[in-house]
Amino acid sequence: MAAAMPPPLSSSARCGAGEATPNIVKVVLVEDHRMFREWLTQMLGRDSGCEVCGEADNIQDAQRLIRATNPDIVIVDITLKGSSGLELIKDLRAQGLHIPVLVLSMHDEALYAERVLRAGARGYISKHEAASTLSKAIRHVLSGQVYLSEGMTASLLEKVSGRKTPANTSGLELLADRELEVFQLIGKGHNGREIAQILHLGETTVDTYRARIKEKLRLRNAAELYSRAAQWVHENGA
Repeated sequence: MAAAMPPPLSSSARCGAGEATPNIVKVVLVEDHRMFREWLTQMLGRDSGCEVCGEADNIQDAQRLIRATNPDIVIVDITLKGSSGLELIKDLRAQGLHIPVLVLSMHDEALYAERVLRAGARGYISKHEAASTLSKAIRHVLSGQVYLSEGMTASLLEKVSGRKTPANTSGLELLADRELEVFQLIGKGHNGREIAQILHLGETTVDTYRARIKEKLRLRNAAELYSRAAQWVHENGA
């Protein structure tokens, strides 16, 4: 969140077993949309001095790939096949893999930016931003800074300073990370058994999360929960 302009992109790391390539940043992309990965790979190579040395669309493959390639930075989406990018970020930190992570997602920054920073990421950028903004974010993260939009930076500073900020009327900020993940899967039409399989949880645990979500969002029954979740997924493209 520092205002100083970071230095140009550079790297001394390796991508796999090959020799280091001066001034080329090695990137691993973790994104569940293949077409977007292909576009991003081309854009990074053309505009940002980066080389994508691996791609994955789920947590398990991403972890293996990151260990094998030792990238300079990992660019992660929130929504992945089978789980959330938040879980990947937490797992990397828990495993002692101190590789800078930048989240690139279409989800609401106001809802997710603070969550990804707490999880261990170094920045958050919306997919709606220009390619030049992504290059800027990468430079910030590689130089040891945190990157957020100006509006989100101001919001977090207001929160830290204790000043009153406008209320988030969605109520979703009250949900814990796993509760939000369950809420999203409910909105996509998954039942309790399916959610348990996707998140590798017991069905009783999923029921507990659903009960907590209803309580926090002040929803009276399962019908209201499914309606609210489906509406949120539709509006946010989650």
